[in-house]
Amino acid sequence: MKTIFETDFEKLGKPRRGKTRDIYDLGSRLLIIATDRLSAFDVIMRQPIPMKGIILTQMTLFWLNLLEDVIENHLITADIDKFTEPTKEYQEELRDRSFIAKKAKIIPIECIVRGYITGSAIKEYKQSGSVCGIKLPEGLVEADKLPEPIFTPSTKAELGEHDENITEQKAIDLIGKETYDFIKNKSLELYLKASEYAYKKGIIIADTKFEFGFYDDKIILCDEVLTPDSSRFWNLNEYERGKEQNSFDKQYVRNYLMSINFEKKPPAPLLPDYVIETTRKKYLEIFKILTE
Repeated sequence: MKTIFETDFEKLGKPRRGKTRDIYDLGSRLLIIATDRLSAFDVIMRQPIPMKGIILTQMTLFWLNLLEDVIENHLITADIDKFTEPTKEYQEELRDRSFIAKKAKIIPIECIVRGYITGSAIKEYKQSGSVCGIKLPEGLVEADKLPEPIFTPSTKAELGEHDENITEQKAIDLIGKETYDFIKNKSLELYLKASEYAYKKGIIIADTKFEFGFYDDKIILCDEVLTPDSSRFWNLNEYERGKEQNSFDKQYVRNYLMSINFEKKPPAPLLPDYVIETTRKKYLEIFKILTE
């Protein structure tokens, strides 16, 4: 199985490269390709993670199907045989790691839902007792379950820049109250349904992020959904509050980078082979647990 760090499909024009995806504009539609790139702390690592793009695409397709009753999404087709010219020329590279999507206008907010407190949220909580302006109960410790899931928006930074947690009012100022209320409510609804499903599989979804866009005067779900790149997945049987959890996501890479005092800016260090292979195994394991 071929590993793909980036694509360069001449007949499709120049792609827009995100942290992990290459997106080709097909006119009225988009071709979205998940490469094997990995970003951590908003820095793209220099080596690919084998199979990562395929896993992310297949997980996203699984969740889009499971959650389609909550909100319309941007998927048109992932059936490679239904891709139109000139994409057919690149079928082997595109297989299992791409799909054709509606061309939505993306809302410039990262929609983060947290059911447990960890990561940047626990750091902010220790300083202020709140997260994104939301006051939380006293005495919370690492990995504590929150009384109820919270919606904590962040800015959607350009490539090479860092997302920034913002308050509800700042988000409303950016996108308007009607749009904000809609994506907040849908994010929480999506998280709750996905969490209930995952819990039955022995997995805790600690937090995740969604993206939305406008299409035909409606707001639809876009981008990747509930993947190890955009979510924290914990083993329910190993869960213990007050400590960092063993996770099935890229937190493993973040932890390695912190252990070598990475300064969270380019250039990225070379990852040891064992970090690459362990990351691949974690991504593959959570994919199998949740989708089989």
